[in-house]
Amino acid sequence: MDSVKVKSVRSSMRLRGLYAGVAVLCSGPILAQGVSDSTFDIYGFAMLDMGYESGQSDPDWFDAARPTKLPSFDNEFGEDGHFYSGVRQSRLGFKSLTPTSMGDLKTTFEFELYGVGADAGQTTIRLRHAYGELGQFGAGQTWSPFMDIDVFPNSVEYWGPTGMAFYRNVQVRWMPIQGDTRLTIALERPGGSADGGDYDDRIALNGVKGRFDLPDLSAEYRYAGDWGYVEAAGILRKMQWDDTVPGTDDLSGSATGWGINLSSNLNVGNAVFRLAVVFGEGIENYMNDATVDVGAVPTGDPTHSLDGEPLPMVGITAFVDYKWNDTMSTAFGYSSIDMDNSVGQSPSAFKKGQYALANVMFTPVKNVMFGPEVIWISRENNSDGFDVDDIRVQFSAKYNFGITFGGK
Repeated sequence: MDSVKVKSVRSSMRLRGLYAGVAVLCSGPILAQGVSDSTFDIYGFAMLDMGYESGQSDPDWFDAARPTKLPSFDNEFGEDGHFYSGVRQSRLGFKSLTPTSMGDLKTTFEFELYGVGADAGQTTIRLRHAYGELGQFGAGQTWSPFMDIDVFPNSVEYWGPTGMAFYRNVQVRWMPIQGDTRLTIALERPGGSADGGDYDDRIALNGVKGRFDLPDLSAEYRYAGDWGYVEAAGILRKMQWDDTVPGTDDLSGSATGWGINLSSNLNVGNAVFRLAVVFGEGIENYMNDATVDVGAVPTGDPTHSLDGEPLPMVGITAFVDYKWNDTMSTAFGYSSIDMDNSVGQSPSAFKKGQYALANVMFTPVKNVMFGPEVIWISRENNSDGFDVDDIRVQFSAKYNFGITFGGK
């Protein structure tokens, strides 16, 4: 018992020392020596999702409405009807801002509990942002300039509209125009996957490995006013694959991917219209919910029997957020992605996904939001005639927190 008491006293002393250190950092001589305008934010939220799925989907994605994770044949994942619950959307983040002679120094470090990739289906720590910028230049992991996060509706389903570009990527960026109207140009990590998987799985050719000798090039320009904004973004990328199986049939090849993303928010009274259309080839991994970027194509040449082609796709997103009053709001809308499959892909390959939702959210006090949401998703296969849909009814409760240290 004595050792327990000693440990408890020591822990208490350490905590008091930590609090004292924070107090000195925020109000003592360090700030007085030139960084008194600096701020440090701790923020996040605890969130519950609980709902019922009328159909079936990949159990690793039990709480995400993803058309690509619906079955590709009858009862692939068992029988219909599943209840689900979890806290995986819960989030914690840290931000700082320090004015300097070269512009504002900003940093963001943020994670959540939603496992993807090798951790799919798990409640585990997942990095969202690890990013810093000074003046016009930034580096780290954050939103790709090719995507527009402001198109995402005020909804509680985690994954979101299937037809919008949505990707946090490692990058270095230049921002010559900043503010509500902005211009951003970035070099991004090639070969990533939006759900954290291996990029080799994004190329539907057997026995090949992806290779990337150039970064992806992306850019966005946004023009904003009191009425909202319009934005145009683009991306250009080079993809290569090497045949690792010795033999006379060499499956190595390369392709160029490109994409255009046109988006807007329009403020009309108490409503915000969130709109986007995305089109291009070989950019599926930048989309919120799509499959491979490159599909197989038979050539008839015994020395190069299969080639790969970047798959064309079109995604659309249209949502409305409406504020009834200070305590109640509604979001509703539709999104879809349509891919042109290659002739070498299987008949059951994913071709088209659709996503729609409607909700009523309540905010009885600041930093607390809860309410029900209904989500409908569907999947259509390449050429075997199979299609399936799923309806979910979800209730979510979200409790925000945040504190700011420093500043004048």
